[in-house]
Amino acid sequence: MLREVRRRADDFDIIHFHVDLLPQALFHDLAHKCLVTLHGRLDLPDALPLYKAYPEMPLVSISNAQRRPMPPNANWLATIPHGLVSHVCPFNPDGGGYLAFLGRISPEKRPDRAIEIAKRAGIPLKLAAKVDAVDIAYFKTEIEPLLDHPLVEFIGEIGETQKSEFLGNARALLFPIDWPEPFGLVMIEAMSAGTPVIAWPNGSVPEVIADGVSGRIVGSIDAAAGAARQIAHMDRRKVRAEFERRFTAERMADAHIAAYRLLLARASAPTRLVVLPMVPPAAPELLPRLGNKRRGKAARRP
Repeated sequence: MLREVRRRADDFDIIHFHVDLLPQALFHDLAHKCLVTLHGRLDLPDALPLYKAYPEMPLVSISNAQRRPMPPNANWLATIPHGLVSHVCPFNPDGGGYLAFLGRISPEKRPDRAIEIAKRAGIPLKLAAKVDAVDIAYFKTEIEPLLDHPLVEFIGEIGETQKSEFLGNARALLFPIDWPEPFGLVMIEAMSAGTPVIAWPNGSVPEVIADGVSGRIVGSIDAAAGAARQIAHMDRRKVRAEFERRFTAERMADAHIAAYRLLLARASAPTRLVVLPMVPPAAPELLPRLGNKRRGKAARRP
């Protein structure tokens, strides 16, 4: 696929990649018309030499926290958080009586913390989570013995159609992660449903959760249990409003258009390589408009 895009590179005004480090070597000489959105964690040492070798490639992060391990000469274009279509997880003004855990059963997601929170708070917990092959041993030895409790219900993996109901009917989403997650999509899915989030301050969490508005950021099991008991008093309308203000698909699209305009503005400047501060792109109305030439192809993806 990348070879075909390279062959047809002249057909595009902008080439936007979502395959992390793969385009760096093949498209470094076309960096003035390319950008790469990085979706994974960047603290793994194997990838850093490549990013150091090709600093000219414009990069988009999905959170500012994601950027921290990168070399100082990384060519950041923008930070653009994920967004959702508003009806994917429709607003539920009432919620429900259980705590929700949604994701994978893995050590870094800390389902053991979620179970302990529910037990200390005395609130039922439902775990809708898949077990990947690499995590079967962890599930069998560490998590399965904890499931034998009247407050804990292990549902297993659920589909997209079940997700909105699962999140919307929850009292709160537990997000007790123990790793620098670049962006936890489930947080904004819960917010879309009006369900507040109780989370540890790792990775992108402090950027996503407005403490006291869309959830609570905690640093211990006891603090999480206390938040779980009190969070039913949080205004779910304000949780949904925070989602609509910051994490809709429309907001994400506007931010991408602004980034495309900024990329084209850079390409027309005398110096193409500019390392920008770690801030989101400017509002679209503050950036130059795209020209009329091949306007329909400006944001085409491979």
